[in-house]
Amino acid sequence: MPVCAAQDQFAAAATAAGLHLERATAPWLNRQGHFALPDQCRDIIPILEQAFILLGGDQTAQRGKTRTPLPGDLMDPDRRIMIETDEVQHFTTHRLATLDLIPNGYPLGYDPAQYRRLCHTHHHKADNYYRRKNATGFGPGGRQRQRAYNDLLRDLAAPCMGWTLIRIPILDADGTRAFTDNTTRLTTTNQLHCS
Repeated sequence: MPVCAAQDQFAAAATAAGLHLERATAPWLNRQGHFALPDQCRDIIPILEQAFILLGGDQTAQRGKTRTPLPGDLMDPDRRIMIETDEVQHFTTHRLATLDLIPNGYPLGYDPAQYRRLCHTHHHKADNYYRRKNATGFGPGGRQRQRAYNDLLRDLAAPCMGWTLIRIPILDADGTRAFTDNTTRLTTTNQLHCS
């Protein structure tokens, strides 16, 4: 199945159910990551810095990126909800390490324990996905580490900026079923944010 096909199926199912979603983009969520977050996110910067170092990030390369918004999956701007549809490549050992950095009680729109279980179950396959692909800011073979960092960046920054971020795992490439299985959650989620 082509990249983003499950995401497109998910979006089509959401539209058919009456949700008005668009491609996610936010100027405060950009390619420089935690180096360019606004002041209201100052409390999460040490966590993101810890993750960046843990993942072998290159500060000079990361700061040298443009402040182009980091592309996301979907959002409902009226309800201030971002939706990330996570296929198997998101469930790496690197992602597991970043999940362990999230403070207990942090306002997430998904269950981090479920994501830890999915990482334990799928990391063998996920760890081989783009294993050798380079990524600016994370060097040779850094694409998996970059993805884990960007996922944590979204997890922590969205609530600080008054958005709820919902993560939907799609492990069978069936975006329509993923939407159907999560319809109640997607239509009844209240806004979560940092205090």
